[in-house]
Amino acid sequence: MLGRAVAARLVTDGHDVRTLQRSASGVATDVIGSVTDDAAVAEAVRDRDAVIHLAAKVSITGPLAEYEDVNVGGTERLLRAAREAGVTRFVHVSSPSVAHVGSSLTGAGADPADPDGARGSYARTKAAAELLALAADRVGGMRVVVVRPHVVWGPGDTQLVGRIVDRARAGRLPVLGAGTALIDTTYVDNAVDALVAALHADEAAYGEAYVVTNGEPRPVLELLDGICAASGVPTPRRHVPAVVARAVGGLLDTAWARLPLPGEPPLTRFAAEQMSTAHWFDQRRTREALGWSPVVSLDEGLARLAAWTADEASRVVP
Repeated sequence: MLGRAVAARLVTDGHDVRTLQRSASGVATDVIGSVTDDAAVAEAVRDRDAVIHLAAKVSITGPLAEYEDVNVGGTERLLRAAREAGVTRFVHVSSPSVAHVGSSLTGAGADPADPDGARGSYARTKAAAELLALAADRVGGMRVVVVRPHVVWGPGDTQLVGRIVDRARAGRLPVLGAGTALIDTTYVDNAVDALVAALHADEAAYGEAYVVTNGEPRPVLELLDGICAASGVPTPRRHVPAVVARAVGGLLDTAWARLPLPGEPPLTRFAAEQMSTAHWFDQRRTREALGWSPVVSLDEGLARLAAWTADEASRVVP
């Protein structure tokens, strides 16, 4: 969702855009391949001035080696190829989870990435990748900036909105604790604006990491209610104690790691922590450094999601 939206925005802005992904984008010139493929990466960065790196393995299960291959190895390969191709600006897309060790984050900044303390294979490998990216700043004349969009969502989102909708429709979306933990999110258009702003930021902004959010923390229950209502599915009402959810998530993590179980576990410890602890961020440094501020409010984003849902429903043939 985010990568496609960024590519489309850059094309609209008049840039010559080339994408590297596993299927055709439909919005730019494409190199079909993976960041794990040296030849595809070299072709993708050939004669480019700048790179925005959004590729990652994003999941809640799976072998650690797969995360390392894509998130760490892929980032290292792309940084090296970009430098050799003469790329001068590199925007690395990371995640606030790289500095989240399970406790609440209230008004936090972009704390240093912590591969050892981060929770789960995704966060740990993204943390390692971010450190590689920052270490590459100013090497061979390439400037690197890291942007950490937090909980990006919008119409067509399969990661957050899709999971919430599917579980709510099936009656499997509990509220952890009282649902009062404050969580900030980022509407997709605002995340796109931030990444484009990072691409064009002043030299002084490079060599640093910045968290990007809407700057509108809301109680998690209010967010779930809003997304469910906009998507036309029942809002959650069953509450589960947070301590119980974390324990169950830990047990399910172990079961899926040791047994050949299909799909994803219904809950993980990381997900339980994310849904029961506060995580919102001070945006003043980000907005000043990138010259950016969000233009789509949370409520406007929910209205756009509702309109998209209604449009999709109207396309269904009875």
